[in-house]
Amino acid sequence: MKTFARLLALTAFVSAAMAQSTHLVPGDNLVVDGIPTIPVSLAEAVGRYTEFRSAQLLDWHPTKRALLIRTRFGDTVQVHQVDQPGGARRQLTFFSDSVLGGVQFQPTRGDFFMLGKDTGGNEFYQNYRYDLATGAVTLVTDGKSRNSSVVWSNQGDRVAYTSTRRTGRDTDLYVADPRDPKSERLITQVEGGGWGIADWSPDDSKLLVGEYVSINESYAWLVEVATGQKTLLTPKGGAEKIAYDDGQFTPDGKSLYVTTDKESEYRRLTRVNLTTKQHTFLTSHVRWDIEGFDLAPDGKLIAFVANQDGVGVLRLLDTATGKERPAPKLPIGLVSGVRWHNNGREVAFELESARSALDVYSLDVTTNQLSRWTRSETGGLNTDNFSLPELVKWKSFDDRMISGFLYLPARHFTGRRPVVISIHGGPESQARPIFQRRNNYYLNELGLAMIHPNVRGSAGYGKTFLQLDNGFKREDSYKDINALLDWIATEPTLDASRVMVMGGSYGGFMTLAVATNYNDRIRCSLDVVGISSFVTFLERTESYRRDLRRVEYGDERDPPMRAFMERIAPLNNAGKIRKPIFIVQGKNDPRVPYTEAEQMRTAVKKSGTPCWFLMANDEGHGFAKKRNSDFQFYATVSFIKQFLLN
Repeated sequence: MKTFARLLALTAFVSAAMAQSTHLVPGDNLVVDGIPTIPVSLAEAVGRYTEFRSAQLLDWHPTKRALLIRTRFGDTVQVHQVDQPGGARRQLTFFSDSVLGGVQFQPTRGDFFMLGKDTGGNEFYQNYRYDLATGAVTLVTDGKSRNSSVVWSNQGDRVAYTSTRRTGRDTDLYVADPRDPKSERLITQVEGGGWGIADWSPDDSKLLVGEYVSINESYAWLVEVATGQKTLLTPKGGAEKIAYDDGQFTPDGKSLYVTTDKESEYRRLTRVNLTTKQHTFLTSHVRWDIEGFDLAPDGKLIAFVANQDGVGVLRLLDTATGKERPAPKLPIGLVSGVRWHNNGREVAFELESARSALDVYSLDVTTNQLSRWTRSETGGLNTDNFSLPELVKWKSFDDRMISGFLYLPARHFTGRRPVVISIHGGPESQARPIFQRRNNYYLNELGLAMIHPNVRGSAGYGKTFLQLDNGFKREDSYKDINALLDWIATEPTLDASRVMVMGGSYGGFMTLAVATNYNDRIRCSLDVVGISSFVTFLERTESYRRDLRRVEYGDERDPPMRAFMERIAPLNNAGKIRKPIFIVQGKNDPRVPYTEAEQMRTAVKKSGTPCWFLMANDEGHGFAKKRNSDFQFYATVSFIKQFLLN
């Protein structure tokens, strides 16, 4: 009888377990409110679309033809080494949190590398030394403050970085020998959170340092490593606000290469003479922003990327003649992260397109031979059939033309298709024709069309366009989306009666703004780590970034601006949201505090509007852990099926 009783109990337990297994159980780290149970069958149906990987270029080995990359095999993104094109990706780090950046070999021997990592998405990055011989990891910074990625000296005996440890707000400059963390030394104190280190002079006596005020205003400084004395290199105080970015010394130390919009709508690659301060503009023939470059070790070639209407194009400049050399024709997409090997003949870069995830390539400039180092998995799906983006344009309220990228669904879907408008963050970012990753499920399996708009204030279209949404002009960017809704209604393939708007960070704010201003024109909305009130956001965002954000959004301490912010705040207009909304947030977010999401949820629910809420207690500004982003994706698909497609 006892055996029979045990058998009955076991059968009941198994039956209960099977019943429970028909629905997903959120982890204890997730706060779930209003989201219906999600069937396991949905997770199985979308599963392959969650298995896309990518590979980000980190650094060349200084003496070997080998690379460090970032990719994910488990739950988080880690450092891997690849020893030849198409070679195995050998995982080196195994942290519970993703390695986020600052990964650089010791530049003369390559016996160790430096890396940067935070905890739970809090963005208080720490720098670590990883010894290749033993796999030992040593903390180099203080373990508490926010530290920038390191910049190596040319001799390879020191690294420079910034840290907020003195005040929690100011990004002071430090130097240390990473073999001896106790050697850390404060070089100079600064005011503000926008300081960053670009390069060491060839003799390692000076640092090239940038002071970022806003995307339209920044300055270049020289700092003496021994004394901390600062010397301003670029104009300050004039009528024209000028932006300077990147920066590398020439091999003789007499000049700099930078990108700047001085005397131009667009950022040009520029050589600055350190004695005369004369600017020589090298890419005036390119009517687009130069958004990244790297100077070959011998100084003879510059590999740079031009942002041509959102497409990232690799180009090569001969510094002696000032003329471009032919570069390989690559798929239309986005080139980024250019980096020369010490051999001076091979430049590595990242490339992604609508049909290829981010992967690492290199170009031998002496033979024009292109090598592909990684081939990231795409969940077993044939990406040759994925939707290609179409550049579309529409006229806004002031007759200004606004553009974006339209992805149409798979061809077997007929009739007018529901539309998802996905708004980028920043706000000074830009929608680009890149691999759509999980979004491809919406296109291929749900039959949705997707539009990624670049409303006024987006980067890539000149500095005038960039400032059209600043301060009191904020609402004009909403009107660009309203004009897009008008355009959708004129397109025979799109269904203006079934539109969902979504976005992350500032795109989340725009989502909330559209939901409150044009509620009757959309079916539902998805806000990811979005701002619900500029006033509460500016009062609570981390102090090292507060003044930088005030330049863009306005100063909430100014009474007229505060009144404007209060008037337009989605939080104060939540009663106008009568269509279902899904709010997603990371508890450790230092940029947009979780309170922005919580207060918006409370305000929306007061009116009885359906509100789904998901917060991860171990994430920051977006979900970085695969298990969390998977659950978010399952919930998003459920939300779309129920409120956009049903």
